[in-house]
Amino acid sequence: MLSARLRLSVLCAATASLFATAVAGAATTADFPTKPVRFVLGPAPDLLPRLLGQKLSELWKQQLVIDQRPGAGGVLAGDTVAKAPADGYTWLMSAASFVIIDKLYPKIPYDFNRDLAPVTLMATVPYIVVLHPSVPAKSLRELVQLAQSRPGQLNYASAGTGTSTHIVTEIFKSAAKVDITHVAYKGVVAAVADVLAGQVQLTFSVAQAAVPHVQTGKLRAIATTSAKRSGVLPDVPTMTEAGYRDVDVVGWNGVHVPAHTPRAVIDRINLDINKVLPELNERLIAAGFEPTRTTVEAFEAFVKKDDSRYTKVIRESNIRLD
Repeated sequence: MLSARLRLSVLCAATASLFATAVAGAATTADFPTKPVRFVLGPAPDLLPRLLGQKLSELWKQQLVIDQRPGAGGVLAGDTVAKAPADGYTWLMSAASFVIIDKLYPKIPYDFNRDLAPVTLMATVPYIVVLHPSVPAKSLRELVQLAQSRPGQLNYASAGTGTSTHIVTEIFKSAAKVDITHVAYKGVVAAVADVLAGQVQLTFSVAQAAVPHVQTGKLRAIATTSAKRSGVLPDVPTMTEAGYRDVDVVGWNGVHVPAHTPRAVIDRINLDINKVLPELNERLIAAGFEPTRTTVEAFEAFVKKDDSRYTKVIRESNIRLD
């Protein structure tokens, strides 16, 4: 057995080691970042990260470098971050699409929930139900009644099979018990263009693509999917107001980092993003975003809710990629 003096020596050495590690970790966090941070994007527009980068660069005296990797619908971006060093210097601009990819591409080279860690939600984007003006419905209730009276005859456009605009419409179909036909396009712009042309009757569009056409009267907005009314279309009621609480679904952008990134570093990134976001409110709202500040835990719960919801609708609607 170890002598009392030897046991005391071992204990002191271990305590000193833990203290030194804690001090080093605290110093690292206090100094973060000491070099440029890489912000990896999938196919999403770069407006939000560019605006955020300007403010964080002022705060940190370090650059936030945007690295756009749109390949494979975001798989390349997710894989890049998942395999980066877990030191806080590589971020993914996460979105609902990354949660969906996991369900539709079983052989992707990383696991979103296992290989990436949540940091913070930055903004949500409501989906707006927009109709061609020829559709005889002035409200969501009237649209539901019309669809129920003409099962399978109304067509809705999406940005593609398995995209968030497809899935949110399937959630609505289930909640409203309507049969409307899916027409998949290659991207939001193409989907909205055919609604504008009257080739399809409606779409659930992200705000950025639909709002300009609503404001000119070329499209009619009848509802938004967010829990509260959109700042850019305050006169348009929500799904919840229309009685469809289960269609409280929004697009979103957040930050994920490689799994095993030290929690102290994650907390620092969360704190600094939340610090500068209010300075961007006006510009983000004008662009169709709803700026959102969260704790790490709240963002993690938010993502888990989306994960569960998308898993359910993909299975029940038998959504598959050919």
